[in-house]
Amino acid sequence: MPRRKQASFTFKRLIVITTVFICLGFVIWYFFGRSSTSPVNIQPLPEGFLSHGIDISHHQGEIDWDEFTEKMDTTISFVYCKVTEGNSFTDHRWTNNQAALKRNKIKHGGYHFLSPDLSGKTQANYFLKHYDTSQGNLPPVLDAEVEALTDEILISNMKEWLHVVEQRLGIRPIIYTSYSLYRDKMKGKFPNHQFWIASYNPDESRVQDPAIIHWQYSDRGQIPGISGAVDLNFSKIDYRPKLEQLERVN
Repeated sequence: MPRRKQASFTFKRLIVITTVFICLGFVIWYFFGRSSTSPVNIQPLPEGFLSHGIDISHHQGEIDWDEFTEKMDTTISFVYCKVTEGNSFTDHRWTNNQAALKRNKIKHGGYHFLSPDLSGKTQANYFLKHYDTSQGNLPPVLDAEVEALTDEILISNMKEWLHVVEQRLGIRPIIYTSYSLYRDKMKGKFPNHQFWIASYNPDESRVQDPAIIHWQYSDRGQIPGISGAVDLNFSKIDYRPKLEQLERVN
């Protein structure tokens, strides 16, 4: 009998402790977690950065480019669109997005999402079937944000993709990745390439590295013409239209 009472008491205590942790977790989510998903407006350019940009894919759905152009033509200076992923996926919004960007004379380019364990050469050839220099006026981008089975496989497939695309197009691609992957696995491995870094930490010192030319500072941007969240970027390259530059000088 005493053992049964002890077991019953322990079980009740476990229920109480579990309930307390669940309630505490809800409170933390309610006051802190929810705020992390709230929309972010375009932020002022930090020192050393010269233009604003966004990157898009089918996740943004159909974009109202007329509204976008009307309200953002003096703010967003460049747009990157997803073109392909791996060796079999093509973004179904790419063609329409690219046509709209050309029609509205917005500087743009395309990116390929790397499947890290698949042949880089095969993925490069697949990307090139759907993208060439006549379809964009910015360097193509390799989106390498997923780790491979080993670091050696990841770096090897990245180098294959970059080499094939550069040889075919005559343009050196840019590498997009997270800050942690750049710092821990890629820095120094691609001395002739420039990087586009995703870092949602507001510490600007992270992106002062001269190899970093674009900084994706949020994935919760709120932009006219686009329903839902979109990635927001700063660039150290001045993509602003020449007329806008003259107006700012005057």
